[in-house]
Amino acid sequence: MGMAEEIEIRRATEGDAVAIAAVLHESFVEYKHLYTQAGFAATVLPPDLVRRRMVEGPVWIAQRPGAVVGTVAAVAKGSSLYIRGMAVSPSARASGTGAALMREVEAWALGEKFSRLFLSTTPFLHSAIRLYERLGFRRRDQDLQDLFGTPLFTMEKTLPAPVCQVEPI
Repeated sequence: MGMAEEIEIRRATEGDAVAIAAVLHESFVEYKHLYTQAGFAATVLPPDLVRRRMVEGPVWIAQRPGAVVGTVAAVAKGSSLYIRGMAVSPSARASGTGAALMREVEAWALGEKFSRLFLSTTPFLHSAIRLYERLGFRRRDQDLQDLFGTPLFTMEKTLPAPVCQVEPI
């Protein structure tokens, strides 16, 4: 029995903020030693900052009966959509949850006519990087940026242009 069929993806509500904060923490705590203190704090948000993020753009959750096991958020940056706060609980890893969340974001972005998706990730999140590559994201450049001293790089995916319906003359 695969776990992916048990997962429901939906838009998050303010009432999900505490569960989202918990998923962010449990997803990244094993990597805490690789982040600077400020970089970790900017990645693992408390519920009040999760709620603020919901005002800035859409946030989705992945849930199994009785438990939120994943989350992802996005914010518009011109004609591009920046994906942030992507996290899957250790108990749901390798279940298709991360891919399902990313497909939900991409479908929403296409519907909203965004031309590109992009995200930042740290070089030590190997499983996440492999997922993004499988979904068509490519590293934009070799230069590392940083999040309060934690190394980051950007990955992007160009979305297909909307198909224009031309009326026959």
